[in-house]
Amino acid sequence: MLDQMEFDGKLWLHAGPGGWTFVTLPQDCADQIRFYTGSKKGRAWGMIKVSARIGASTWQTTIWPDKTSGSFLLPVKAAVRKREKIAAGDTASVSLQLLAPPGF
Repeated sequence: MLDQMEFDGKLWLHAGPGGWTFVTLPQDCADQIRFYTGSKKGRAWGMIKVSARIGASTWQTTIWPDKTSGSFLLPVKAAVRKREKIAAGDTASVSLQLLAPPGF
C-alpha cells in the first residue's frame, strides 16, 4: 500500500538546540510519500502525520520535510530510543504509516 513503508535508517543527532534525534527517510520513501499526498501546500511547514514503529515501540508523530536531503525526517522520541536500546549512530528497522488521507 502506498501509505505504508518499511526501511532501515541510521539515527542521527541534530546539532542544534534541543538534541533532537532523527532518521532520514530513504529517497524512494520520500518519493512514495509525495506521490501519495500530492503537492498540497496546506500542511503546516509540510509536516505529515504518521504512525511509526521501531521494534515493539509504536508512536504517532509527524515527519518533517528536509531541504538538505530532499527527503523527510522522522523524529525518534527519547522514550522509544531508551525502550529499544538504540542511540544516534545505530541503524533501526522502521515501519511507517501515513495517517493523513491523500491530497489532504
